[in-house]
Amino acid sequence: MKVDVIIIGAGAAGLMCAIEAGKRGRRVLVLEKANKPGKKILMSGGGRCNFTNYHINLNDYISHNPDFCKSALSRYTQWNFIELVKRHHIPFHEKTLGQLFCDNKSQDILNMLLTECVDAHVEIRLNTTIESVERCGDHHFKIISTEGIFHCQSLVIASGGLSIPTMGASPFGYHVAKQFGINVWPTRAGLVPFTLHVEEKEKLSVLSGVAVDSLVSNERISFRENILLTHRGLSGPAILQISSYWHPGESVTVDLLPEIHVFDLLKSARQSQPKKKLKSILMEYLPNRLVETFLSSDMAHMNMATLSHDQCEAIANLFNAWIIRPNGTEGYRTAEVTIGGVDCDAISSKTLEALSIPGLYFIGEVLDITGWLGGYNFQWAWSSGWAAGQAV
Repeated sequence: MKVDVIIIGAGAAGLMCAIEAGKRGRRVLVLEKANKPGKKILMSGGGRCNFTNYHINLNDYISHNPDFCKSALSRYTQWNFIELVKRHHIPFHEKTLGQLFCDNKSQDILNMLLTECVDAHVEIRLNTTIESVERCGDHHFKIISTEGIFHCQSLVIASGGLSIPTMGASPFGYHVAKQFGINVWPTRAGLVPFTLHVEEKEKLSVLSGVAVDSLVSNERISFRENILLTHRGLSGPAILQISSYWHPGESVTVDLLPEIHVFDLLKSARQSQPKKKLKSILMEYLPNRLVETFLSSDMAHMNMATLSHDQCEAIANLFNAWIIRPNGTEGYRTAEVTIGGVDCDAISSKTLEALSIPGLYFIGEVLDITGWLGGYNFQWAWSSGWAAGQAV
C-alpha cells in the first residue's frame, strides 16, 4: 500500500499532524499499536484533559535547545487550539494558573480530533505493530508491520516517550532516530512524584493524604502550588513541577507557610499569647497532623513564653525551610512526561523534519522538549503536530 504520509502514533501530536496534512489533500495513514487512539488524552487531567494553558511561555519548556520550540508555538498558539475547541462546542473552564480543562470528559477532545480526521479523510489503523522502517531514498520509506507493508513519501514519528508504560509507551521513536544516525539525549522521568528514604518515609507515613499550599524550591527554580504527602513519598503539583528540575542527590526546600514568616509569628505570640501552647499557634495555619508530626511532643506542648529565641528560629526553619533529600522518583510508571529524547539540533524547528534525512519527521514528546505541568505538553503536541502537518 502506498500513501503520501504515514504517521506512527495516534496520540495528540500524531492526530493533529494527520488532520493538517489531510487538509492539504495529502493521503494520510496513521498507524497505532494500541487498540484505540488517544489513550493518554483520555486519562489526562483526571479524565478531563488539561488540553492547554492560557499562559504558554517559551521559558516553561526544558530542552538542550531551549529556542527550538519557539517557531511551532508561535505559529500555532494556545488561542488557535482554544478556537478549535470552541468551534466544536466543547465546554471548558480554567481550573488554576491558566490551566484549561473540559467541563465534561477528555473524550470530548478525542472525539473532536477524530471528527477532524474523518473530515480530512485520514485513515487510522489500530493494533498495528511496526516491525521495521527502511529508507528507500529521499522521501521514500518502507514500513513493515504486523498489518502489512506500507510505502510513503513522508514518515512522521509521533510515538511519544517512556512515561506511563501501561498506556503503551515505548522507546520506538528513539530507536528510529538512532537507526538514522540522529542523536538521542538520555531520558528520565519528569513531572513525577518523589520517593523518600526509609526513615523519613516512615515518619511521614501518618500524613498520607495531607495537602499543603507550599513554595518548593531548588537552586534553579521555585514553584508555588500544593504538595501532597502520600504513603510512598511526596506528590502534588509543586512536587511534580520541581521534579523536572531535580537531579539525584540534590535537596529540595519546602516553605510550608509561604505567606507567613514563622519566626515573626512566634515572636509576636510570645508577647501576645504567652500561655498558649506552641502547637495551638501553628495549628491555626497548618493541618493538625502535620504540626504534631513535625514537632516533638515536648516541644508541641511548650507554652509560648518558655520558647527561647534559638528555639523560635529552629521551629521557623522547620516550617519555612523544610529540607527534603529525595531518595528518587517513582519513575516512568507514574511520570507524566519524559525528559530528554531526540536531539532538536538535528531537526528543523519550522517543519520538524530531520535535517539529514529528507522526509523523516519527529513531533511531540519523542523530541527533547518537556513542558511544565498544566497543559504545556499538550500545547507542544498540538503546535509541533500542526507545524509538521504543513510540511509533510
